Amino acid sequence: MVKLNNDWDELLKSEFSQTYYLQLREFLINAYRTKDIYPAMCDIFNAFKYTSYQETKVVILGQDPYINQGEAHGLAFSVLPNIKVPPSLHNIFQELVSDCGCTIPRHGCLIGWTHQGVLLLNSILTVERGKSRAHAGRGWEIFTDAVLRRINQKNEPVVFLLWGRDAQTKGNFLNNPRHLVLTAAHPSPLAGGKFFGCRHFSQTNDFFAMHGVPGIQWQITDTIPR
Repeated sequence: MVKLNNDWDELLKSEFSQTYYLQLREFLINAYRTKDIYPAMCDIFNAFKYTSYQETKVVILGQDPYINQGEAHGLAFSVLPNIKVPPSLHNIFQELVSDCGCTIPRHGCLIGWTHQGVLLLNSILTVERGKSRAHAGRGWEIFTDAVLRRINQKNEPVVFLLWGRDAQTKGNFLNNPRHLVLTAAHPSPLAGGKFFGCRHFSQTNDFFAMHGVPGIQWQITDTIPR
């Protein structure tokens, strides 16, 4: 039984009993026994553990976890402090520099964002070592659709940042006029730099300012968050 220790437990309870999810669970049990799968099984749902439904005000949606050992820890685009910053995250930091005047931090841990209501979510929550999108079509897309539909129902303004083709397909049902949906290329170098100039971070805070809501402090501090 998945235990998230916040309001997501009740909101997702029915999803965890659906046939597709039970089949996904069996697939994952076998995959973790026989292959190198990321993140660690105990970290799969970290995005929900760190950011409750009630607190969610920004959703950053990517594709699937990092494919190299030690990088993925259940928060999209984030790595633990002792891990080298991957190219996608480096590009995110470069955009933060040009968009918001941030400085590039000494680490790539984005937990500080989660404390401000940023849900760091991937469309697919697990991956096989070295094989991007290896777990596509196994059921995760159905699960994350359900999550986003729930967030779309919120009365408070939410900003959805959809990065990459997989993430952008989710925009079809994010139709609540209270919210803002922004799309951009994936920050991966494979996108040929098309992510740069999207200005999603400043646009997010401009939107919140229009609604009298505190913005996100995007600067990652060198102090390691918990």
